[in-house]
Amino acid sequence: MASEETGGVVGVRVPPRSPAHELRAVKVVLHREMLRFAGDRTRMVSTVVQPVLWLFVLGTGFGSLAQGAIPGVDYRTFMFPGMIAMTVIMTAMFSAGSIVWDREFGFLREMLVAPVGRAAIVVGKCLGGAVVAVAQGVVILALGGLVGVPYDPVLMVTLLAEMFLAAFAVTAFGVTLAARMRNMQTFFALMQMAVMPMVFLSGAMFPLGNLPSWLHVLTTLNPLTYAVDPLRQAVFSHLDVPARAEALLNPGVHWYGRQVPVPVELGLVAAAGAVLLAVAVARFRRHG
Repeated sequence: MASEETGGVVGVRVPPRSPAHELRAVKVVLHREMLRFAGDRTRMVSTVVQPVLWLFVLGTGFGSLAQGAIPGVDYRTFMFPGMIAMTVIMTAMFSAGSIVWDREFGFLREMLVAPVGRAAIVVGKCLGGAVVAVAQGVVILALGGLVGVPYDPVLMVTLLAEMFLAAFAVTAFGVTLAARMRNMQTFFALMQMAVMPMVFLSGAMFPLGNLPSWLHVLTTLNPLTYAVDPLRQAVFSHLDVPARAEALLNPGVHWYGRQVPVPVELGLVAAAGAVLLAVAVARFRRHG
């Protein structure tokens, strides 16, 4: 009877927004990212192959050249934290880029019309990207014994926490870039232009000590430097390395002649992640 009086239109009741409702939306987006990752074996393999090649091929080649300068240390041990960071960073950016894919195929529109806040979608996306990136990083982490890195439980937990923090910040950066992108080609071109120079300037593949002044400035200004250095500090704190090799391979990041403490570096990464998340939410509301 009520349906006849209203012309056959049936009312739809939208549940009121609440923290629990928004949290459920975050969990749904996170779960979808995990399912997408688990179902794409090609992506899983391709993201890991490049760092593995660099670690065992490039690292072995560089190690043969630097063997006389750093006795008692395998150069691949030095490169190991950098390869973890590279895997995490690239995987996080690929996860963020899936927003562009969702926009192209219309799935993003379905998420946007859902009765949830845009912030919940962005947070779920960033958390999903971070979890997927850490999962990929664990594969590299499992190879640590092959390059002289001990499987110490404290070290493993420390590296996992630092990997997650870096991955979340990078995913937020990727979502910020993807908010206005309309096709994957543009996103990946911009990603290569923005991320690859930062990776090379982060100290992932070469020590940060004894650099030319202009290169030292660039590495200091590079945000990814403060994500890579804590990983290396954690690894070297569990190694028995000669003092000379420690000073050469693990000098840390310096401001005005003073080494930046690891908690400060992690705080900078966390602050960058929070700022990028806020920017991503704002851009997503405007251009989503």
